[in-house]
Amino acid sequence: MTTTRTEARDAAPTCCGCGATVWLTGLPSAGKTTIASALAERLRADGRRVEILDGDEVRAALSADLGFSREDRRAHIARVGMIAEVLARNGVLVLVPVIAPYADARAAIRQRHVSSGTAYFEVHVATPVDVCSERDVKGLYAKQAAGEISGLTGVDDPYEVPTSPDLRLRADIESVAESASALLNFLAEKAFV
Repeated sequence: MTTTRTEARDAAPTCCGCGATVWLTGLPSAGKTTIASALAERLRADGRRVEILDGDEVRAALSADLGFSREDRRAHIARVGMIAEVLARNGVLVLVPVIAPYADARAAIRQRHVSSGTAYFEVHVATPVDVCSERDVKGLYAKQAAGEISGLTGVDDPYEVPTSPDLRLRADIESVAESASALLNFLAEKAFV
């Protein structure tokens, strides 16, 4: 496996069965939601309380009033981050497959968790844009290429790659099962599963 690990920048509490937020960031079609779903299935089979806060689902339910400007994206990320922190603080393992393209917005979410003493792990699903555009799960890359949409993260809108995530997954060369296992092993090392 080519998964890489970096040390957490801030001390996070460890506790098997305690809550934590695991934020999976990466480009559209990187594999974030697929990995989160595979991991959640395994954890639920072991009796673990797990929630997935999918960016598109949360946007439809709680951020439908927001567009895709930088400010609106930050507001959406902040909303998701607040929900994740509250759930994690109350003992839920929260998997958050949300692009979160801006480093400062991701840092603010981490700080919210640190301030409340809640564990937070940033996982970069490091799938290159050419692989993501081939997968094109939602047809976004094709729409952008055809001029039907603009502001696609990583193409004509910025994506600030995490410089020191807690874990980096190479979902372009790992299977979904391998990536989910690497994330499960990481959480086990941190004593959260």
